[in-house]
Amino acid sequence: MPELTRRRLLAVGGALGLMAAGGLTAAAGLSRRPAATGAELRSAVPLPPAFRVPLPLPAVLKPVATSGGVDRYEITQREVTAEILPGTRTRLWTYGGTFPGPTIESRRGRPVTVAHRNELPVPTVVHLHGGRTPAASDGYPTDLVLPEGWSGGHGGGHGGGMHDPRAVTTVLTRDYTFPLDQRPTLLWYHDHRMDFTAPAIWRGLAGLHVVRDDAEESLGLPAGPRELPLMIADRSFAADGSLDYPSLDPALRDRPGVREPYAAGVLGDVVLVNGAPWPVHEVDAARYRLRLLNASNARHYELALVDEGDGRTVDFVQVGADQGLLAAPVKHSTLPVAPAERYDVVVDFSRFPVGTLVKLVNRLGSGRTGEVMAFRVARKAVDDSRIPAVLSTDLPTWRRSEAVRTRDFSFRAGRMGEDDGHGWLIGGLPFDPARSDVSVRLGDVEVWRLIADVHHPVHLHLTGFRILSRGGEAPLAHDAGLKDTVSLRPGESAEIITRFDGYRGRYLFHCHNAEHEDMGMMANLEVT
Repeated sequence: MPELTRRRLLAVGGALGLMAAGGLTAAAGLSRRPAATGAELRSAVPLPPAFRVPLPLPAVLKPVATSGGVDRYEITQREVTAEILPGTRTRLWTYGGTFPGPTIESRRGRPVTVAHRNELPVPTVVHLHGGRTPAASDGYPTDLVLPEGWSGGHGGGHGGGMHDPRAVTTVLTRDYTFPLDQRPTLLWYHDHRMDFTAPAIWRGLAGLHVVRDDAEESLGLPAGPRELPLMIADRSFAADGSLDYPSLDPALRDRPGVREPYAAGVLGDVVLVNGAPWPVHEVDAARYRLRLLNASNARHYELALVDEGDGRTVDFVQVGADQGLLAAPVKHSTLPVAPAERYDVVVDFSRFPVGTLVKLVNRLGSGRTGEVMAFRVARKAVDDSRIPAVLSTDLPTWRRSEAVRTRDFSFRAGRMGEDDGHGWLIGGLPFDPARSDVSVRLGDVEVWRLIADVHHPVHLHLTGFRILSRGGEAPLAHDAGLKDTVSLRPGESAEIITRFDGYRGRYLFHCHNAEHEDMGMMANLEVT
């Protein structure tokens, strides 16, 4: 089979080859919104029936110290063997021995330090996705935590072969400090190692981080057992029960990239929620708050809730986006969720008789990937929760007139270099950590115009943004609120506006299709 690396991406399929040659004109032919960018990797083991495995809830990590106004946590990154598919043992790379990793619960404005210890066989980097984080703790891809005795690359000489004179590496441990001076929301942490983010997340390096505050808790939204974090991720399994992934270098040491058919993205054929395949959860006949995260590498979902009995669709009431609460609730019958996006929704199960099975389905899936999980209404219950008409009053109100500049960025397939074949590019360039791509001044407001060839979920580090338009029209209903990831569909453009008012330093923006990210679709963002 032809080999494919980030530096020599030869053929990414006919459609992408056309786009590399003909630009977005060819992409217009894809504007019917295909369900996926990527190829599905089929499992080689029998798959379990849906809605039999109970939904796991990630354990909440306890701090090891709380002195000085800072909560300190410790997490060891290590390999374990666990049961994901019933009766099958699977090797995982984990935070703290579980997949997902332990959830960190924190308070707005109270700093958190997480000491990570790397006992895996390769370097790692931790990024708190959606975190308003100083650059030293943001998880830049070359700021590696090296395993003890590592004999591979050290920052500037990592597996991708690219030199980064600013890389800061440590051996075995690193402290990441998060001030958490930001709106309450669901964040998530994951590996961000240069060239190897996709396979590391696939192997299990992902976990949740919740930020709370008094104002949110006073709203009366469903809480306690009726607040459910749901990390949705697809995976595939090899014949021996291991997680299958088409790496060119299965050891993830020196050679980045995936086999040619999967260069546009790796799609699994098993849908996991909180690490369990197609699980089921017993609920009261009451309102529930579902904190949804798409932690898949490349798969997009269009989620819907369906009453198994009569096929009726149940509405989601959206109360929050990537970066926290909306101004007011928004009702949806379906919800498109791209990789790395989060949606905070309330579902009212009180309308169903006890015994009803309500399925969470994926309208973009086919076969088994058309199902996600199920809720079984188990009992009648008292419910004193509510959904207030006003959820928050602190959303930023940036206006176009405030923007000091407007920038244009294309996210598309193209040539990596004269002799290097095709790859994934931003503004016509593949990622280079030593290059300065975008420099912004702290406090400036900017408008960015983004355009895509195929699906590209675009993520900005450090800052949240508002979506101003799609294709020159008004934003869609699910674009409400403050975002940090915008899902660009094939041939689509979008405008976003933000103020760069967090911290100075070197950050990133990139596509969160993890295979695209590993194969060049990142750019540097310098806040000065």
